[in-house]
Amino acid sequence: MWLEKLFRRRSAPPLRSGARPPGFAEDLGAFGGVHDLAEEGSRSTRPQGRGQGGGWRGARFSRDTDRSFPERPFASTGPQGHRGRLREKLLERGPDALADYELLEMLLFFAFKKGDTKPLAKSLINRYGSFAAVLAAPQADLMATRGLGEHSVSALKLVQAAALRLAKAEVAEMPVLNNWDRLLAYLNAAISREKVEQFRILFLDSKNRLIADEAQAKGTVNHTPVYPREVIRRALDLHATALILVHNHPSGDPTPSRSDIEMTMEIRRAGEIFSVVVHDHLIIGNGRHLSFRREGLL
Repeated sequence: MWLEKLFRRRSAPPLRSGARPPGFAEDLGAFGGVHDLAEEGSRSTRPQGRGQGGGWRGARFSRDTDRSFPERPFASTGPQGHRGRLREKLLERGPDALADYELLEMLLFFAFKKGDTKPLAKSLINRYGSFAAVLAAPQADLMATRGLGEHSVSALKLVQAAALRLAKAEVAEMPVLNNWDRLLAYLNAAISREKVEQFRILFLDSKNRLIADEAQAKGTVNHTPVYPREVIRRALDLHATALILVHNHPSGDPTPSRSDIEMTMEIRRAGEIFSVVVHDHLIIGNGRHLSFRREGLL
């Protein structure tokens, strides 16, 4: 009798109907807790029905959470677990200690309050090739990616914009011609991963400092229409005395076409009439570039 009473005293109370054993996610489902990894502000993320066999595997989810990962049975350990360790690693050892997927993983923390963002980070880098390529991916492509939504895409694009503004500010601080490496780094970040040709012009003052960097036109994958008189008219509006022409080749090969060379000569001749010098024409490929000045084409 005493043994039976002791057993009843130490036994856990029976679970309420529908309750789960302690230690499991609030909602069993994708990401290790469907509710945990729903982006803040999204619509309800709880399953809308049960799948065959009474499990969650066949459940229907809302639009935001249907784009998700394979099921994980446990919730995130929270700020004292993996996320906390990543923050400590960043602050104590610096950003260079983090792999590309870890940088992206931490960036996604801002969109997902809880849960494991590592699978999504690794999936994105596998798809696009690098952390930088994920940031530069077209917004429409990111929005259509399984697991991403408005909050996460906004975070990615905000970081990309911040990086470009920082690089541009460094270029603008001193004469462009004495700051060539920084200029190339900025241009590579700005247009090397564009899927269509983009023609840009750097407008410089009499001391070769950057007045403006403007995209003049976008074209197709291998052609951008450029009108020399419009280029020079804009230079006069900005009181620019020199130009650096820039465009990208989405193919990654910066070799100039015949039309590239002819267009450059037309702009150069038009500029000479108004004392506007064309310092160079840069073609940006994927990790490569070509300078008309260095190749003797200008």
